Amino acid sequence: MKKKIISALTIFMCTAMLCACGDNEANVDYIMPEIESIPVAEEVVEDNTTVVEELPMEDELPEGMYFSELTHLPIDESLKNQRPIAAMVDNEKTALPHFGINDVDIVYEIMNSTQNDRITRFMCVMKDWGNISQLGSIRSTRPTNILLAAEYNAVLCHDGGPFYIDSYFSKTVFKDHFSGIFSRVDNGKAREFTEYIMPGDLDKAFNNSKYSTEYNEYYPGEHFTFAPKANPITFADNAEAISATFIDLPFKHNGSELKYNESDRKYYYSEYGSAHNDGKTGEQLCFDNVIIQNCTFTQLDEHGYLIYNVIDAGKAGYYCTNGKAIPITWAKGGEDNSITRYYDSTGNEITINTGKTYITLIPSDTWNEVVIQ
Repeated sequence: MKKKIISALTIFMCTAMLCACGDNEANVDYIMPEIESIPVAEEVVEDNTTVVEELPMEDELPEGMYFSELTHLPIDESLKNQRPIAAMVDNEKTALPHFGINDVDIVYEIMNSTQNDRITRFMCVMKDWGNISQLGSIRSTRPTNILLAAEYNAVLCHDGGPFYIDSYFSKTVFKDHFSGIFSRVDNGKAREFTEYIMPGDLDKAFNNSKYSTEYNEYYPGEHFTFAPKANPITFADNAEAISATFIDLPFKHNGSELKYNESDRKYYYSEYGSAHNDGKTGEQLCFDNVIIQNCTFTQLDEHGYLIYNVIDAGKAGYYCTNGKAIPITWAKGGEDNSITRYYDSTGNEITINTGKTYITLIPSDTWNEVVIQ
């Protein structure tokens, strides 16, 4: 039986963190790969003496690699100082199938307009953008995305947007962005659905700009603290943890859902009543971490344009991983490159599991409609 999770979290953030500003379940198929189970400590008997083997506290790092600050997965050491991109991807049904989202590191799903049943849009944060074969389709941005991309010192990739974005791009901390300069792909659709980041596009864009491909003075540091893959977070001893094998989000237009697959410990994403599969590989979009934030928003005009009030503190949320969820609160300190931080009920910043992360901002007026079971 579905259990609606209603936020009733106590605001406990310390004053240093405070800042100004403000059951329709689709039947869908998803991939069920067979892989090894979660590693656990083993008991080994030697000469009638039981010895508990401790799990490693850190993963082994292959030579020439480093742990990505976005996923904690090993990637080439030459990328260590490279800035990520944050690409705006259209999520209208006409834009499907998407290409390349399975290869990105972090996916934000955010309400893009109060009109059209509150249609959402993806913002895809990616470190190793030099290996993009096709990403998109690319669409316009909103002020909320500018604020969030700056948390990673990412170069925002989009195709225009409403005039509300102009005042943000005029500030040095937000100014690095590429708009409307990517390749057009003849896919038989209307022009607004044909723009994609293709091989060589970003190299050309950086060469024609004064933007650095490496982290600059506005890089605020690493966004997350990760648990090693060899010793993942399971919440086995956390009394606050609840089952989180199915997540139904209140995005009426596309019906976003995530289903947990115990065999590989990932959350598989579906929308519009079916699995979200990549247009090239056919693989379903999946994540190791799911972060759900309760966030108010301000509508900017009668056309549905809005900005989420992401500069806030003590707002409720959930962190989901390995089929469990815990209540969290979140805080973001200012309209600059301040990082959104996530805290458990004891006030400690959470540690997340190695791998890809899905983050969504749920409008506060529909927060009570979030289903986690």
